[in-house]
Amino acid sequence: MSITAQYEAVKRSLPEGVTLVAVSKTHPAEMIRELYDAGQRIFGENRPQELKEKYDLLPHDIRWHMIGHLQTNKVKYIAPFVEMIHSVDSDRLLAVIEKEAAKNDRMIDVLFEIHVADEETKSGWEPDELRAYLDSGAWRSYTHIRYRGVMTVATQTDDEAQIRREFTTVRDLLAELRDRYFDATFDTLSMGMTHDYPIAIECGATMVRIGSKIFGARDYGQTAR
Repeated sequence: MSITAQYEAVKRSLPEGVTLVAVSKTHPAEMIRELYDAGQRIFGENRPQELKEKYDLLPHDIRWHMIGHLQTNKVKYIAPFVEMIHSVDSDRLLAVIEKEAAKNDRMIDVLFEIHVADEETKSGWEPDELRAYLDSGAWRSYTHIRYRGVMTVATQTDDEAQIRREFTTVRDLLAELRDRYFDATFDTLSMGMTHDYPIAIECGATMVRIGSKIFGARDYGQTAR
């Protein structure tokens, strides 16, 4: 099945109101262009320098999302054009995003990454840690950042009940934080990937990040070209 056919099949599987981020990391610009020609506009990358290379090669109406762990010294590569950063996991990172967004006279959308998986290697705020941070009010001083919601990665497991519990926890946290600290624009729930996105949708995801189901297996020998 062609990439376009796989993309169309994924699109048909998504209910109205669920946004698709096509995860294009490690895949070349030509493959992204094929999906662009099929109508997809939102693409997700996890390496800032690779994202910058692809931005330079592809149409500039693509809405790029940074979905991977972001080091503070790499924000400068993507701040001039990135639409949304999914992986905000510290005030230190927020401060740098604010600085680089201001430098480029831009507003950048962000999601707080929430750690609920039963895996220490995954990044993100523990729910109580994020509540304490938001209570501090430090985030309010960042005027070039728009807080849009939360993101999570569930445990890599075949236990669907566990995945469902984790997704439900983050869904409930989104509602709580929206009511306590934000407003109706804090509405993005980014969760669910190729192996678990149907469960994420059942649990209220508004945005899913799908790569291999569209592009096929990743080739980590590939670079942007």
